[in-house]
Amino acid sequence: MRKTFQYKAVTSKTTSVNADRCLILCQQLYNLCLEQRIMVYNQRKITLSKYDQDKELPELKEAFPEFKIVGSQVLQDVTDRVSKAFQGFFRRLETKKGKAGFPRFKSRDRYDSFTLKQAGWSLEGKYLHIKGIGTFKLRLSRPIEGRIKTITLRRDSRDDWYVSFSCDDVPAREYPEPEEERTGIDVNISNYCTDSDPCSEAVENPRFYLKAQKQLRKQQRKVSRRKKGSNRRKKAVKQVARTHSKVSRQRKDFAHKWSRYYILKYYEIHIENLQIANMMRNHNLAKHIADVSWGMFFEFLSYKAAEAGRILIKVKPHGSSQECSFCHAIVPKTLAMRIHNCPECGLILPRDKNSANIIEEREGVIVTPQVGPVRPLRRKRDSAECAPIRG
Repeated sequence: MRKTFQYKAVTSKTTSVNADRCLILCQQLYNLCLEQRIMVYNQRKITLSKYDQDKELPELKEAFPEFKIVGSQVLQDVTDRVSKAFQGFFRRLETKKGKAGFPRFKSRDRYDSFTLKQAGWSLEGKYLHIKGIGTFKLRLSRPIEGRIKTITLRRDSRDDWYVSFSCDDVPAREYPEPEEERTGIDVNISNYCTDSDPCSEAVENPRFYLKAQKQLRKQQRKVSRRKKGSNRRKKAVKQVARTHSKVSRQRKDFAHKWSRYYILKYYEIHIENLQIANMMRNHNLAKHIADVSWGMFFEFLSYKAAEAGRILIKVKPHGSSQECSFCHAIVPKTLAMRIHNCPECGLILPRDKNSANIIEEREGVIVTPQVGPVRPLRRKRDSAECAPIRG
């Protein structure tokens, strides 16, 4: 199994300056490679490959000695990124889904990482030594497992450095047997998510970005009052970046905790196959959809389910809130109606709980392969205090 371990790094001023210089050189090489590919194709109708550009790297170092401080494998990774950008462009042209997105030139803010492979680094405990750059002191929140294949150093918007170790042969984590057999999860804006367990309550939406908006408004006004190019403006911009980074970490932490909760508790999990990119086109709801971060939650559920040997199934979401989970009659509702009241069977349930029950019953596409023997399905709990009201 291949996994990535990421840690925050503490650097000296000299190490930070050297790493910034290396990053700027990689950004310049990326733009040069992109410009060369465009120019050669326009003039000679020839498509350069990664290997063609790799052969010219020694000549580049001779012509521009400043590139000698950057390792050869780091420079080869830059040409590899240009190649992957064109591969993605041609793939999107073939599929004809959305914009093709021709590879664009990278500014300093858009090029924020470089990668080392087998050479040019050494790891001693929590100290990572990189040739020509310096020493990074890692905050080892967990041990590095497996065999290190690549090391990626990334600078965030606050000019802090993070180190990611991509490792092979990582031992599989042991997970306990799940408490329940299956569940369905309905996501919405009013609540973070609601599952089909009759005894559980909806998970409240934390709304991290909306809570930080007042602080962001003040900080952004402060940026607008500062003179462009001044040190005070740079400090004010970093304050805004720090707040956005905090919101991002809060979302990620919340999604990690609840995805782990469902993976530990259930063996088979049904979720909606939402087209989130299309839903974001609604400008009245886009900010709230981004704040609740459904895509991140589903992504965490997917990789954790594969690691734990659980089954994750995506089902069609169409009509799940209009269908009765007991008699399957169609009960039309507007978005403002939060209670499901079926005139056919008398079932009264919260709208989201009814939708979660429908999602659990539907068949869909298995996202993760099933691991281990097929288990018999256990009957869901339906205790007196948890049973829905029926008229």
